[in-house]
Amino acid sequence: MRKIISGLFLLLATTLFTACSKEDNYDGPDAAFKGRLLDNDSKENFLTETGGVQIRLEELSWSATPTPQYIPSKYDGSFEDTKLFSGHYRVTPVNGAFWPVEGVELDISGTTAQDFTLTPYLRITQFEHQLEGTTLIMRCKLSAPKTAGLPRLLDIKPFVNVDDYVGSGATISQYTDPNKVDINAGWSADIAGKTYEIRVPNLKSGRTFYARLGARVDDSYKQFNYSPVIEVKVP
Repeated sequence: MRKIISGLFLLLATTLFTACSKEDNYDGPDAAFKGRLLDNDSKENFLTETGGVQIRLEELSWSATPTPQYIPSKYDGSFEDTKLFSGHYRVTPVNGAFWPVEGVELDISGTTAQDFTLTPYLRITQFEHQLEGTTLIMRCKLSAPKTAGLPRLLDIKPFVNVDDYVGSGATISQYTDPNKVDINAGWSADIAGKTYEIRVPNLKSGRTFYARLGARVDDSYKQFNYSPVIEVKVP
């Protein structure tokens, strides 16, 4: 009896090992997709941060109602994913501080590139800065490429970090929230004509910081439209 039981266990183990060691017949990801997000006015890279925009991909060659996958933007307004399956996709930038855009359908195979032009909700204009002792002073105005239907403005915040990856997801909190300027109003001539000043005090002496301003509206995502990044050397 023991020999029979031992034989059955051996047969079962051999069967399981054979089943587990079968080769995967599915091909792995064989395509890459990359591109840039462009401001519709300047045609330069859209000012954002890491993950400030998501590129939604829907593989239509797989399903008429596919589960979306997303590529996060890089801080410089570019994006890239090197592990996609070749196929026909609908691609749409979403979840950012810009007016909604229509997706495009395209075939992705090998390395495919596609740029997208975006219209920001807000632009930070006449941006300037100065350092007084250990206090960083930043000034700007706001403009709105489209005002009809623009959600109300929430606030303007300073973002400060020790490297140039700086934004809402990469900032030193003690320099950000206490120094923000609340707006909480719809777009108006008063907002368009106002110069906003934000002061960030008590920067550490002998350090180099990177800073920028961000303004946002009260849409579903509450992402920021940004100024360029500046370098600040505190003596």
